[in-house]
Amino acid sequence: MSLPRFCFSTLPEMRLLKLRHSLLALALLSSACSKDRAHLVRVSIAEQRMAVYEKGTEVARYGVSTSKFGIGDIPGSNRTPVGQLEVAQKIGDGAPLGMKFKDRKPTGEIVAVNAPGRDPIVTRILWLRGLESDNANAFERMIYIHGTPEEARIGATASYGCIRMRSSDVVALFNTIGEGARVVITPDPLPQQSLPTRSKPAAQNTNVAKAE
Repeated sequence: MSLPRFCFSTLPEMRLLKLRHSLLALALLSSACSKDRAHLVRVSIAEQRMAVYEKGTEVARYGVSTSKFGIGDIPGSNRTPVGQLEVAQKIGDGAPLGMKFKDRKPTGEIVAVNAPGRDPIVTRILWLRGLESDNANAFERMIYIHGTPEEARIGATASYGCIRMRSSDVVALFNTIGEGARVVITPDPLPQQSLPTRSKPAAQNTNVAKAE
């Protein structure tokens, strides 16, 4: 007894379908595994400061500048969203300090620090994606962590929703964390600083022993 004809025609298709499903599963697994889960970034609206953690240990702190319009996630509000987010894309690797970006592309222009009347996105971009309902618009609103030439305003609210950093600081952050790293933006102060401090050298004994 011979097998029905459809078995011969559909068997290769079934194998191809299984192969496609397997490749898709591997791609999703690879994507999940490639996300940076070792690093966490905390941004304090209250302090205008950022703390970076690696496997739970604080490794750096930086000054930042968040929105001068307050906090929120309403499109068009120019406010900084709060809550749990992640780094969706990193843009600008290798660009020189002060490189101006337009539409996330380098323009070739270098903007000097604190150049009068200049307020573009410079140096690096870390594009954020919201992970909660209260910040779900962050990616479409193009909320970034990015460099700014207005370094004199770091430490005070000045942005239009993004998180601004000094160029040297955003390069250090860019080189430390990967895509998928969690970013927590909070209105509260940062936890007490836990950066390791260098131990002071032992005081040298300047007393000269008297001869007997």
